[in-house]
Amino acid sequence: MPERVRLPNNWEPRPYQRDAWAYLHGGGKRACLVWHRRAGKDDLCLHWTACAAFERPATYWHMLPQAAQARKAIWEAVDPHSGQRRIDLAFPARVRRRTNEAEMLIELVNGSIWRVVGSDNYDALVGSPPAGVVLSEWALADPTAWAYLSPILAENGGWAVFAYTPRGKNHGWSLYQAARRDPDWHCELRTVDDTGVIDRAALIADLRDKQALYGAEQGRALWDQEWYCSFEAAVQGAYWGGELRTAAEEGRITRVPVDRAVPVTTAWDIGIDDATAIWFAQVVGREVRVIDYHEESGRDAAHYVDVLRERGYRYAEHLLPHDAERREIGTGKSYAQLLREAGIEGSVRVLARTRDLLGDINAVRRFLGTCWFDEERCGRGLEALRQYRREWDDRRHTWRQTPLHDWTSHAADAFRLLASGLRPAGGAGDTSQPLAYRPLPNVA
Repeated sequence: MPERVRLPNNWEPRPYQRDAWAYLHGGGKRACLVWHRRAGKDDLCLHWTACAAFERPATYWHMLPQAAQARKAIWEAVDPHSGQRRIDLAFPARVRRRTNEAEMLIELVNGSIWRVVGSDNYDALVGSPPAGVVLSEWALADPTAWAYLSPILAENGGWAVFAYTPRGKNHGWSLYQAARRDPDWHCELRTVDDTGVIDRAALIADLRDKQALYGAEQGRALWDQEWYCSFEAAVQGAYWGGELRTAAEEGRITRVPVDRAVPVTTAWDIGIDDATAIWFAQVVGREVRVIDYHEESGRDAAHYVDVLRERGYRYAEHLLPHDAERREIGTGKSYAQLLREAGIEGSVRVLARTRDLLGDINAVRRFLGTCWFDEERCGRGLEALRQYRREWDDRRHTWRQTPLHDWTSHAADAFRLLASGLRPAGGAGDTSQPLAYRPLPNVA
């Protein structure tokens, strides 16, 4: 007779984790767990998924912002108390049929599949759709992952757990606000005072370390974010967070009506294996009115020609990156050539590859001072610009000079192209004359 294994395996929820565990164990479908750093978010989710996978044979995902990060933080991570891999504690060998290290996949003896994935590649995964998903570090993940997963889980009656520590007032903040008002969701915010898992001396030492590294004000904000789940701290290392906060305070992120008499310039970042991003902007005097944004993956150039047509705008110019002259797989023609031959209004201009990435990033800071954004139509693009940030060097404990390449990069690269190629009156970023922040005219 096969040996019986009790799940969860040699683990039980801590007192402050019991409400979430009881909700999920009782059949709850949507949970938002905003817990402080080291509160055991992933451990609870791993052990819950192990139980759920035997209650309902299906596919389950544990998703982090990036697949490489998921491998380090979940698949290869070692529990400091036992010295064992975290996945081996949650899914002991006796309940497995096979383990695929390359694909970060475990097949259980009852046929369930559990995978570790990244929000940067979820749409490329093959196989059956998941019946349960853990969205770990959700505040740093690609928010379109939920747009992809939500209808799947609604159709198959699956569950989702969002487990994260805040990263400013981004989509993590929006989800928390929505979840706490929705009676169908289980929503928690747990600070270090709620859990008591970190002693005061260790907290004070961590505050001193952060202030030594980031400065008194920024270090305290980061400390409050990690241990007290504050949404007020800006995204660490963000390039343009301050400029976009200023734009919001000055009322330049709002409803921006489209002036049909003014032609539109588009700026592109072209993705072959990942997303293509397009900004749409009008120049009115010294104002740049960013009226629209589009992003999509897995489509060819002909599809984006249709996107331009469907918008119904008059076009002045289409700004394409340096690689737009390369041939597109399958057609033998480049993006630039296809756009030129498609009969779309407006000229096509391919910009040279930048020789000064950081210089261009700084130029965007000045350019943002001229911009108005339509809050609704540009929502995803704005979220990406707010979170576009430098990469952190764990070994040197400092910011690298290079941007982090993640889901925000496509919108940011296209916007840098817009700032480089667009020429509002006075020149992009010309602030020699004060801008007049006034209500936009009521046009169609």
